[in-house]
Amino acid sequence: MNMPQYPISRKAPQADSYHGVTVADPYRWLEDDRSDETAAWVEAQNRVTFDYLHQLPYREALQARMTALVNYPRQSPPEQKGPWLLFARNDGLQNQAVYFLQHGEQGEPVVLLDPNALSEDGTTRVAGLTFDRLGRYIAYMVSHAGSDWQQIRVLDLATRETLPDVVDWVKVSAIAWHGNGFYYSRYPEPGADEGAYSARNDDHQVFFHALGTPQSADRLVYHDPENLQRFHIVGTTEDERFAVLSISDRGKGKDGNALLVKDLTRTDSEFVPVWTEFDDQFTVLENDGDALLVLTNRLAPNQRVVRIDPSHFGEEHWTTIIAEREEPLEGVSTAGGRLFAQYLKDVTSRVFVHRYDGTLEREVALPGLGTSVGFAGDHDTRDVFYTFTSFTAPATVYRYQLSSGDSTVYREVALPFDPSQFETRQVFATSKDGTQIPAFIVAKKGLVLDGNNPTLLYGYGGFNVSLPPSFSALRVAFLEQGGVYVQANLRGGGEYGEAWHQAGMKEKKQNVFDDAIAVAEWLFAHGYTRSDKLAIQGGSNGGLLVGALMTQRPELARVALPAVGVMDMLRFHTFTIGWNWIADYGSSDDAEAFQYLYAYSPLHNLRDGVAYPATLITTADHDDRVVPAHSFKFAARLQEAHAGDTPVLIRIETKSGHGSSSLTKQIEEMADVYSFVFANLGVVPVFGG
Repeated sequence: MNMPQYPISRKAPQADSYHGVTVADPYRWLEDDRSDETAAWVEAQNRVTFDYLHQLPYREALQARMTALVNYPRQSPPEQKGPWLLFARNDGLQNQAVYFLQHGEQGEPVVLLDPNALSEDGTTRVAGLTFDRLGRYIAYMVSHAGSDWQQIRVLDLATRETLPDVVDWVKVSAIAWHGNGFYYSRYPEPGADEGAYSARNDDHQVFFHALGTPQSADRLVYHDPENLQRFHIVGTTEDERFAVLSISDRGKGKDGNALLVKDLTRTDSEFVPVWTEFDDQFTVLENDGDALLVLTNRLAPNQRVVRIDPSHFGEEHWTTIIAEREEPLEGVSTAGGRLFAQYLKDVTSRVFVHRYDGTLEREVALPGLGTSVGFAGDHDTRDVFYTFTSFTAPATVYRYQLSSGDSTVYREVALPFDPSQFETRQVFATSKDGTQIPAFIVAKKGLVLDGNNPTLLYGYGGFNVSLPPSFSALRVAFLEQGGVYVQANLRGGGEYGEAWHQAGMKEKKQNVFDDAIAVAEWLFAHGYTRSDKLAIQGGSNGGLLVGALMTQRPELARVALPAVGVMDMLRFHTFTIGWNWIADYGSSDDAEAFQYLYAYSPLHNLRDGVAYPATLITTADHDDRVVPAHSFKFAARLQEAHAGDTPVLIRIETKSGHGSSSLTKQIEEMADVYSFVFANLGVVPVFGG
């Protein structure tokens, strides 16, 4: 194929001074996502990209195969509220899962809410469905075209009608019912001169909405005009005895949260502080009568559960009911008067059931090594549901009986292909400083270790986010063609607790990149692949990872796939909620942090005349989390600097956000990504006739 002819990206004489260092920013104009010039640039870049992709002879066959692979029924674990079971189900190719309500185990499921009916193109999503205490209403959040902005609506369960209540400009919020209304968090409506998808989000406020009233009448509950870059999120306990307010201050580099509590049984009560510092994390799980059960990493980096009496908030009065273990405690859910403590052991799930006093009942006998999700229900439930999945097994729903501890299959999944042809192996690579880095390798059985296997290395490494085993039918399209999928569990994530997280933060971020390089070199040394058969992939913070690997080791991989990446590490905190990432990254406003951010920022470390990997950058016009300007500027600079004979393309999705806004768009995007990978790794895919 001929090399693409890239559009001209205008360079402007823009520069900033950081602590005495002048840094050019010639593509700053691409940050204005509302300008005609940016729109023309996007259109021209997409034209070049899709002209290239449409020349690939197997792209349509690959997309058809992926469509067939994902066409199987699947559903979420039911959540129980009184007699009701609430779950989401996708028949196969629906753009959005449909929500069903079922009365008891023997009832007939009825459609409660079909997001596919809310937009013609299937890009309207629904999330956060929350019952009120008496099971009369369900509130839910709606987002359009992949944006993080949400709108809250309410369904009357008796009539199945949507109430006229509309709550707008919601972001980073819970829905916390109390009586005939709910608490929620929102930002002020952006002004006419601000970009709703790029302007910085300041002044997070908590309101209470009473059903049957307009949003303009909502009562302001909490507001901190002195600290505009904080999140304020309210939850209520199941019995609505307490409201709990969590306040985070990540804009100032703090990774924890303050915690305040309000006694809802008293009309004159105010929020009272339980913890006022921001260095440790606190999550109220539920109340046990007058006491709060709280998950925290205070004096326990791998987390513990403590019991706090609201009349004696002092730390000396706390009682540990689930002690810290060697394995990180990923989360705790409640159902049937039990605490389901979910741990990671070498990145696979273990679940232990405790009573509210901390007494251990048993460990849940999971079906194997993989990932479990669910175990949520109300206090009176007798059975609880969860899903179990692995790289080679789809999410199967199980019922767990509290009385016996037995798990039985509730909803089995029938796949349109045979997953038993693939196998998973966990390996450990030695990083630059000697740390052992785990990675999962998924491939066809009988793989020949001759260094010739097309391999996709995926990583993230940040924000205490773990990457446990997960199933993807779309990924099978790569594995079927002899591909090897490798998922690296890098420092910065949560796979081994807070110490693992902190080892990949701020001035230690280079550890993350070194870890990924170590995994790649392990694959080379053990005959799985070689550099010209390797593609590296990551999204968001993982897109930053790919950008850093490209600039630090451009010869490491043949293909680079940075998706919605954070590429400008000097200005990320000036967009939308980017300030929230300062706790992990640091900020260029700080002289010390500027030095290490500037040293690895992908945008600022591209060098003229270097042969970079074949690169397909992906982003979306409605991504208001990692704004597309990061990818726009990186693409413009990379096309200018690149001296190799491989393509550098950017694919800009429309009506989509920080992840595909519909299944159709997801299939189309991944067909393009895998086609690009095959073309540049020298793979000629063969499809069965």
